[in-house]
Amino acid sequence: MAGTIAIVGAGIAGLCTAKTLAALGFEVTVFEKEPDLGGVWSSSRRYPGLTTQNPRETYAFSDWPMPDDYPEWPSGAQMQAYLASYADHFGVTPRIRFSHTVLATRESADAPGWTLKLAGPGGETEQSFDWLILCNGIFSIPAVPPFPGTDAFEAAGGRVLHTSQFTDPAQASGRHVLVVGYGKSSCDVANAIAARSASTTMVVRHLIWKIPKRIGNVLNFKHLFLNRLGEGLFPWMELKGFEAFLHGSGLLGSGKFIRNALLATVQGVIGRQLGLKRIGLDPGTPLETIARSTVSLVSDGFYDKVASGQLGFERDAEIVLLAPGRATLSNGRDLPADLVICGTGWHQRVDFLPDATRARVTDRQGNFRLYRSMVPLGVPRLLFNGYNSSFFCQLNAEMGAIWIAALLTGRLTLPDEAAQGADIDRRLAWMDARTGGRHCKGTNIVPFSIHHVDELLVDLGLELPRSVRLAQWVRTVRASDFASVGRRFRAGA
Repeated sequence: MAGTIAIVGAGIAGLCTAKTLAALGFEVTVFEKEPDLGGVWSSSRRYPGLTTQNPRETYAFSDWPMPDDYPEWPSGAQMQAYLASYADHFGVTPRIRFSHTVLATRESADAPGWTLKLAGPGGETEQSFDWLILCNGIFSIPAVPPFPGTDAFEAAGGRVLHTSQFTDPAQASGRHVLVVGYGKSSCDVANAIAARSASTTMVVRHLIWKIPKRIGNVLNFKHLFLNRLGEGLFPWMELKGFEAFLHGSGLLGSGKFIRNALLATVQGVIGRQLGLKRIGLDPGTPLETIARSTVSLVSDGFYDKVASGQLGFERDAEIVLLAPGRATLSNGRDLPADLVICGTGWHQRVDFLPDATRARVTDRQGNFRLYRSMVPLGVPRLLFNGYNSSFFCQLNAEMGAIWIAALLTGRLTLPDEAAQGADIDRRLAWMDARTGGRHCKGTNIVPFSIHHVDELLVDLGLELPRSVRLAQWVRTVRASDFASVGRRFRAGA
């Protein structure tokens, strides 16, 4: 099959997209700015203490299981090794151009497609392709607050880093460290360095609920949240069947009572298990607010360190001024500081696209306007994959790759642009309402990962058998459940 494809990013989405399209005969080249593959799992941006949030059977590709000797929650190094083995096995590795940064892109003048300006080990070059697929994802450009006084702080030997730039724990040895943020990366880093630093203090604006790996120290969280029932506890855009029962009113109100009671019970168990009221870290919001942002697991031993005083905690606070060796907080506290590590998220933008293209890809608020999280309106031969925050990012990316393959081979016909635009508008409005505006510029599909996959499979006519879908209501959704999708797609090629 004729066609050249440039893929930007050799993380999870880039690897499975390259593998899927190369198997269909496309000439695929992957450009990766880092010297190794893995995206967030790359050794060049892997912070100390990084592990998966998902158990291994829920975070593998459907046709490439993780090694049997991996722990239930693999480490960052193990994840990169797994992704490297996937790329080697499926012939993706030779297609990757490492240490190649995309500086700029433009629609090709002489033929449909895209021309990329690249910076690599040999200098700057330009290459043209029939298609451009962006798989660099939403965790690509670190967002670090511009703290007043940073220049003087760093001139005196201090450092301000994003968690993705903090790859050597020795940097914290014997130093006073402030860790900004309360997401998984912040807590992982603080947890990992507390014992070796002179002091480590979390600086947190807002408390959120965190989920223990084992609720009540017994029940693996996957049995409650990583199945269709777990998704069903939160209201999807269109309530049907059992989900309508769980969120119903009137005659269906008993289901809502059961749902509310279940969440309240789990909230109580987690609060007592972690001792949140005792250590002053109860968020004071219902547990169901976890649906408003990316769910974060508890870093092992984190709350024990807070309770013992080994790990300091400043809640409802932020840094308002840095000075040599010091930091002033909004609550009036003045703390010693040699190193500031920020788990403060990511910028959601694509700087190397032309201005006119960015204006079509995103709206005035910066929200990505992508049909099925992949197709921008009015931009020919440009696609995205992995531009969503998900419980099952590898599964969303893998099924997305098959969806893209169907589109490129003519086996999938899209609705007209007006219908696509209406669908995008409806979803952005829904995301905004349910998250209070915290939807990562339109990319947050947590906790509706399986709903998103279902939509893609319906488009393709490759839905899972009803028996499998029913089983997924009461047991963990496993990656292997979806292995038949790829087989059935290839059989119909």
